Amino acid sequence: MRHTSFLSALLLTLLATGVQAQILIGQSAGFTGAVAAGVKETTDGARLYIDTINVKGGVNGQKIELLSLDDKFDPKLAAENARQLIEEKNVVAMFLTRGTPHTEAIIPLLDKHGVPLIGPSTGAMSLHQPVHRNVFNVRATYQREAEKAVLHLASSGMNKIAVVHVDDSFGLDGLAGAQKGLAGANLSAVALEKFDRAKPDFSKIVPVIVKSGAHAVVLIASGGAAVDGIKALRAAGSAAQVVTLSNNASGGFIKSLGDQARGVIVSQVFPQSISYALVKEANDLARSKNLTEVSPAMLEGYAAAKVLVEALRRTGGKPSRDRLQAVLDGMTKFDLGGLEISYSAKDHTGLDFSDLSIISSDGRFRR
Repeated sequence: MRHTSFLSALLLTLLATGVQAQILIGQSAGFTGAVAAGVKETTDGARLYIDTINVKGGVNGQKIELLSLDDKFDPKLAAENARQLIEEKNVVAMFLTRGTPHTEAIIPLLDKHGVPLIGPSTGAMSLHQPVHRNVFNVRATYQREAEKAVLHLASSGMNKIAVVHVDDSFGLDGLAGAQKGLAGANLSAVALEKFDRAKPDFSKIVPVIVKSGAHAVVLIASGGAAVDGIKALRAAGSAAQVVTLSNNASGGFIKSLGDQARGVIVSQVFPQSISYALVKEANDLARSKNLTEVSPAMLEGYAAAKVLVEALRRTGGKPSRDRLQAVLDGMTKFDLGGLEISYSAKDHTGLDFSDLSIISSDGRFRR
């Protein structure tokens, strides 16, 4: 009886400190709903790397188990999922959340329990500045993407630029970047429209865009809403160049657009060229598992998983929440494969890489 009681007490102690026989990592994201296609691809990319590590014996002899819950792209459900994962499942870290308001909703829980979040799939500036102690970004900001996209349009002679954004923290963040780009090009938006995230309606927005004579439209929207907006523009006869952000850089987004995909510009926060070791490594691994290619969304998940695994490895076999936090704060010049990432107590930004791609006639992202 004494032996059994000792084991029970030891197990409770390990769970309380976040140390697991298997390393439990939590994820809440919209596996159903407007962003389901992109979420599936980022998670597939992460699992591609994590599964490979597990086959080799895991990290310091412990396998990683990713516990993924569907929040249906609802911030309130994202917070509840995070509570379950942190308080009931005792995950060591949260990982690859999706959405700006959704990630913001779980920060109070991260702070309360001292749980690090690695690689949120959002480029919100609010997650970069001011620095959140428990949030470790991997990808670049939406503001950087939107600014670069607008400057590219202006340099191409498109000086009549409209901006359409979802009316939430993500949309306002992207809008701030677009406005920086417009200011840098000495331009003002010929039209500036917003829509409700819960009930996107472009019936009144599209006529304003068409009437403005916009050469290009910067569309700051997610998944299904972005698809609906592009289709509405084309149905109204607009031939304006459409640019959207990296949250739509998935094969599922292209498939949803169908015949309207060709020519849409999508910004990227990871390179696509195999001249980068990261891209070659991910594609080689995918082919070994009979996957045809690694989409930009998959590459984002893959890169985030590399950061997660490296941080776990550096804990030296003791992946508690506190230990993982300390390791991440001291992680400098970690080579992802041609891209270097560093963190410190004063900087949790991650990468600053940003590029543009265009959807080709064969349904692929091309530079």
